[in-house]
Amino acid sequence: MKTLFKLFLVIGIISVVVTSCKKDEEDEGEELKISFKTSAGYTYADATLPGGTAIKVGIEAETEKAQDPIIKFNISESINGATATTVYSEDLENTTFEYDFNFTLDTVSGNEHKYTFTITNRDGLNEQKSITFTVE
Repeated sequence: MKTLFKLFLVIGIISVVVTSCKKDEEDEGEELKISFKTSAGYTYADATLPGGTAIKVGIEAETEKAQDPIIKFNISESINGATATTVYSEDLENTTFEYDFNFTLDTVSGNEHKYTFTITNRDGLNEQKSITFTVE
């Protein structure tokens, strides 16, 4: 009887450990959320536009864990597939964040501008959204 009790005890402990590990893996990646604002006046999808067009891209970001706030927001730009360079960066300490990025598209026909918006939390986890604009 003692052997049977010990066997059930070991099985119970193992199932608790396995179940809790699985839950952590499922939750990972859902901790940080970033999205484009989609209301009137915002551009939120890849587009081909005339040179000199004024563009406004809005970002909304949040984290579900107050103990792991968003500590960094970064916007980088890559032109025609070249190495990305930072065009805006901000240090934060928030669970929610919004930013409107306003800029004017250059006038060089065929140029492809890829903007990547990145948030980072205190644990070093990143979440990104990208949008590409091509000059007509």
